[in-house]
Amino acid sequence: MLHFAPATVAEEPTIVKYVEKTHTGIETINLSRYAIAFITRGRQYIYDGDRRRQVSRGELLYLGIGRHYIESVPENDQPFEQILFYYTPEGLQRILMHLNVNYRMTISNKHSCEQCRNSAHLIAEAAPALRNFFLNTNSYLRENCNPHDETAENIKMTELVYLVMTQGDECLRSRVLASVDTARESFEQVIYDHLFKAVSIESLAEKTNRSLTSFKKEFRRHFNAPPHKWFVHQRLVHSRLLLISTNMSISEIGNECSFPNTSHYIKLFKRAYRTTPAAYRHAHLQVTGHEEGHEAPAELQEMVS
Repeated sequence: MLHFAPATVAEEPTIVKYVEKTHTGIETINLSRYAIAFITRGRQYIYDGDRRRQVSRGELLYLGIGRHYIESVPENDQPFEQILFYYTPEGLQRILMHLNVNYRMTISNKHSCEQCRNSAHLIAEAAPALRNFFLNTNSYLRENCNPHDETAENIKMTELVYLVMTQGDECLRSRVLASVDTARESFEQVIYDHLFKAVSIESLAEKTNRSLTSFKKEFRRHFNAPPHKWFVHQRLVHSRLLLISTNMSISEIGNECSFPNTSHYIKLFKRAYRTTPAAYRHAHLQVTGHEEGHEAPAELQEMVS
């Protein structure tokens, strides 16, 4: 079994086959590279808070740098299987340059969509050519005794980028092209690296080589919120996942999510979600419809939205 997280720039390989034989629940995935994934067996849920979207067999999933909450579900007594391609902005830039110079491909990002631009993940339908590409890659990984051949991986990554640019969904194409921005990657990586650390806004500005004013402006441009509000929200979101996926105590979850004062954590949680962490956990446990393959009933969705 190959693990899905975390992935670092220095790690190899670029292409990974992820296999999950049992349903292990919600996993926290930390990515320092971008990823394009394709499910060959089973289904997957990706969470935004406790709201979840299903990724079905044959669909593409784009994952940006940072933290994701994912649940992989085997089906029909068969393991869950997924093919992932990891890439960096520098690697993508080299491929795009190669396609432009050698094949005269003019590639531009004219798509404008608020929903896909501000999302850290994206689900897209795979065109027939992309489905065939991933199925062939699956065969390659299964049959090749040395699947992590750098030359072969570069060729396959180039083919994937070409298909995304020519056959892919417009939102997917736009998100991939946007990830060429190395300055954006560097800025966001610093933020995600300090998501659960006790660090001041002034210190983060220094770490990103920006003045405090410039940092705040750029932060809002990247995350559509001021720093303090965004950090609190992200930490509360993570605490919600821990409440429904672990047996940790409320104080342990508060500490894990950088809320060392339990009373303050409960106050922030109640202000955001109109319920306490304990009541939220209890409500989730009572919702049988939130189990595998079902959506939570409307009353729980309303309570925690």
